[in-house]
Amino acid sequence: MAKDKSTKASKAVAGSLGSLGSLGDYLKEQRLAAQLSLRQLADQVGVSNPYLSQIERGLRKPSAEVLQQLARALRVSAEQLYVRAGIVHPDSGQVGSVELAVLADAGLTERQKQSLLDVYASFLALNERDTPTQT
Repeated sequence: MAKDKSTKASKAVAGSLGSLGSLGDYLKEQRLAAQLSLRQLADQVGVSNPYLSQIERGLRKPSAEVLQQLARALRVSAEQLYVRAGIVHPDSGQVGSVELAVLADAGLTERQKQSLLDVYASFLALNERDTPTQT
């Protein structure tokens, strides 16, 4: 019974993290396609084996820096991982994005990058809320 509660709690946490499950599934698919074990990929990325396992299961949200390292190790697009993680929202017809510029800025710390992205997202949400709907 304790195991049932633990499994239910894990599923609830995974569900509350939204699209991270799809990120984790995608990372696992890419890792298996590259014929890497969880331990091998964790070593290449510089994170612990349990942490990477939690990312793959959708229980943890990796930072932009970890996503960059994962993209490099798996030879996939970092931008694609940002989109799957919900850090960057694809805008049709837009060549570049504020999010990508912030993430690419080596002069900022991860905390500063996340703070800027949070402020930017709040401005977009505020503008969307204040935009009158057309009927």
